[in-house]
Amino acid sequence: MSGTPQLLPLLTYENAPEGSRAILEPFRARIPNLYAALAHSPGLLSTYRHGYEAFRNDGGFDATEQEVVFLAVSQFHDCRYCQAAHSAIAAANGVDSEVVRAVVTARPLASSRLEALRRLTLELVDRRGYPSDATLAEFLAAGFSERQVLEIILAIAVKTISNYTNHVIHTPIDERFARFAPEP
Repeated sequence: MSGTPQLLPLLTYENAPEGSRAILEPFRARIPNLYAALAHSPGLLSTYRHGYEAFRNDGGFDATEQEVVFLAVSQFHDCRYCQAAHSAIAAANGVDSEVVRAVVTARPLASSRLEALRRLTLELVDRRGYPSDATLAEFLAAGFSERQVLEIILAIAVKTISNYTNHVIHTPIDERFARFAPEP
C-alpha cells in the first residue's frame, strides 16, 4: 500500500502520551516505527510490549522457532512491515535465511519440526483457534508441548496487534529493516 497516507503520524518520545513514554524510554534514541505508531494508544503499546517480551522470554521456543511463528502470522496477514522486521531480527539471531524465505513465501519448511510449528500457527490463525486434531497431534509428535500451543496463541495476539496497527496506520518500514522487506 505504498503511497497511502498514514492514518496517524508516527510519534516521538516527546509528543507521545505520558502512558507510552515509559515503554518508549529504552528506545528513545531510535524508536522503531511500529512503536511510534502504537504509542498513540498507551494500552495497546503496553499490551504489545508485555506480550512480546513474555513470548520471547517465557514461551519455550528457540530463536528460530520464535521467528517461524512471528513470520508465519505476519505472512498470513500480509504485513510487510513485520515480515521485514522479523526477517532482520532472524538474520541478527543467526536464523537460517532459507527458513525465513520459506516462511515469508508460504512454502513448507525442510525441517519436519519447524513445519509442524508453522502449520499449527497458520491453522490457528486461519481457523480462528480451532486446529484440527491431526495438525495438533503432528505438533505434539514433533516434540512441542501442550503449553506451547498456548504460547503460539500469545504470539498470534501480539502479531495481530502489530499487523493490524501497521495496516491501519500504514507504518513505513524502518530503514534498518528495508532490505528485508518482501516483494509487494
